[in-house]
Amino acid sequence: MDTLNQKITIKNWAEDDRPREKLKLKGRSSLSDAELIAILIGSGNNEESAVDLSKRILKSANDNLIELSKLSLNDLVKNFKGIGEAKAISIIAALELGKRRRSAEVIEKKKINSSKDAFELLYSMVSDQFYEEFWIIMLNKANKVIKYECISEGGTAGTVADPKRIFKQALENNASSLILCHNHPSGNLKPSQADIMLTRKLKTSGELLEILVVDHIIIGDDNYYSFADEGIL
Repeated sequence: MDTLNQKITIKNWAEDDRPREKLKLKGRSSLSDAELIAILIGSGNNEESAVDLSKRILKSANDNLIELSKLSLNDLVKNFKGIGEAKAISIIAALELGKRRRSAEVIEKKKINSSKDAFELLYSMVSDQFYEEFWIIMLNKANKVIKYECISEGGTAGTVADPKRIFKQALENNASSLILCHNHPSGNLKPSQADIMLTRKLKTSGELLEILVVDHIIIGDDNYYSFADEGIL
């Protein structure tokens, strides 16, 4: 058999290119929609890897997860070799969970009344990280959370927060105010001089755009430091 024509399975790929390994090494956000679906179905067919099959399934729905969610169990089983009932159910269930999560986020818009509220919102995201991450919480005029997002990831000693990206996100989401947040993997809550300078810079920039920076939270271990509570914002 011509080895050039042999089907290359996922097991033959470089380890950091395989969906499961890629998720473990680089995080879930590094995976494409097709790679996430490939994890759900586990295997492809005699002609396609799980990823190739997933790409074809997505292409049939114009690479749109909303359109994909409209496919029935029968559509998936009938039209895609290698997709049996169990795999089809896994895809449908995952898409339904995603839809319910989105609905839950809309219904449960959290109001931030204190630094502790901000800490509890982001604690699970950053508390166990080995590297620094910089997050922003975008709020509307009623101090309700519009969205929260990781702006940058760094090393054990720091991360870079780009003001242009921060305020681009705030403007795109019609935020009235922002809460800044980053973690200290060391557990030391004391802000560095760089933390203080960055906070002041972002506060001044926000005032020009009429987007208030109302606090900056540093999370370390199970505790936090609030610039607003300490009166240094």
